This record gives sequence, structure tokens and C-alpha cells, in this order.
Amino acid sequence: MEEKDKALIVFDYIYHAMRAKHVLEEAGFNIREVAPPVDYRTGCDLAIEVGTDDVDAAEDLLIEKDVLILDILFMPSSTSLTPIYLTKLIKVVDYGDYIMVRCGNMKITFVKETGKIVNISGGGCPDIPYLGMKLYGTVLGEGPRPREIGKTICAYTCEHAYEKALEIFNELHGKKGK
Repeated sequence: MEEKDKALIVFDYIYHAMRAKHVLEEAGFNIREVAPPVDYRTGCDLAIEVGTDDVDAAEDLLIEKDVLILDILFMPSSTSLTPIYLTKLIKVVDYGDYIMVRCGNMKITFVKETGKIVNISGGGCPDIPYLGMKLYGTVLGEGPRPREIGKTICAYTCEHAYEKALEIFNELHGKKGK
């Protein structure tokens, strides 16, 4: 998204933010997932950034799809407040035969050769043990995804780590001709 006036759609619960992302992307909106500036954080630390030209249509669509919005913050490009982009929270560490991908506090470690998930860790949300139990031992791209079984901010950041891990795994296999 280029540097111009934008709006942040803020939610009370992560579930609504996750649904909003899906609904707006499916409808073709140019969006970004962001953590709202500290001064505007509520119970959910995830917002959707849209251009101010699109905010009315995005709001109408979310209302139509029963996605609950807490507030909309208009952020002129001249503002000193800056949201944090989730893509900047992703870190990758290569451990030889294993790769660990971290997004926020959530980490996924997988075997480079097979894509088998060998560890899920981090976060403090109540669904993390369940996510770990369901994902441990599965192969990236073949088993369930965190977004399918979790409903918390930890599950959401775990999904971003999973997406990056899958991207890396596919790149590795593409180089090997598989």
C-alpha cells in the first residue's frame, strides 16, 4: 500500500479480524493486517488497513457479512502514529536439517527435507496446546492449518508462521526439482 491516507478497521475480538481479512480479500480489497498503534489498542491487537477511498465500501461489506467492527480510525499520511505490519514480525532461523519460523511469539519448526512439523511453541493463548497436538507430526500443506482450528491471536500469528514455513518448504523443493 503506498504512503497515503489510510484507515484502520479495529475489532474487539481476533475472530472478527480474521473473518474481516478473509471477506475483504475475497472481495478484492487491497488490505494489510496490522497491529494498531499502542494508543488505540483494545482487546484485540489486530486491525485491517484499507485506503480511505475504500473504507466505506469495506465497512458496508463487513456489516453485510455480519463481521462486527469496533471502530474505524482514519490515519492521515502525515500522522506520527504508525501501525506495525505483521510481515515485519516474521523471523526465520536455519538449524541445518530444520527451519524455525517465528511470527510474534509463535514458532513452527519443520524438517527441511520432508516438511514434517516437529515443534509448535510460544504464545500464551488457551488453544496453543490443542494446535500443537493437531499440527505436530503433520506435513506442511497436507495437514490442518492453524486458522482452521484456532480462534486466538496466537493461532493467528501461528498461521502466518505456517504460511511462511510452507513458502520456504515449497521453495526448497522447487530447487530440488520435486
